[in-house]
Amino acid sequence: MNVLLSIKPEFIKMISSGKKKYEFRKTIFRRTDIRKVIVYATAPVSRVVGEFEIESILFDEVHSLWEETKSYAGIDKNYFFKYFTEKEKGYAIKIKNYEEYSRSRKLDDVYHSVPPQSFAYIDETKTEGKLKIQASL
Repeated sequence: MNVLLSIKPEFIKMISSGKKKYEFRKTIFRRTDIRKVIVYATAPVSRVVGEFEIESILFDEVHSLWEETKSYAGIDKNYFFKYFTEKEKGYAIKIKNYEEYSRSRKLDDVYHSVPPQSFAYIDETKTEGKLKIQASL
């Protein structure tokens, strides 16, 4: 099973360059069989642009999570703590082998879905030549 993640374009550039090796989330998928993330760049790009493998998922107290990931967070400390405001714990998806597609694709050209708020599971069975998106939570 794969998952589709919405990520801001500026963060995708940092992932592509290797400066950002962690993608932070307040909540994470319940399924434990997720191995690959399909990357959807949010507006103004609004396209599926690449994919990466999940090396690991860290779950820890927010302060500990920052200390462990800050060298490759791709964001500064203020942004990090503002993102996790009112959260005691958070998640960091460790990115492995990011691959940028040679040609980005419109979400609807690949999946029957609107952009996910955070993430959506991807059902790899095809319907009418397109892959299906499952509800994310």
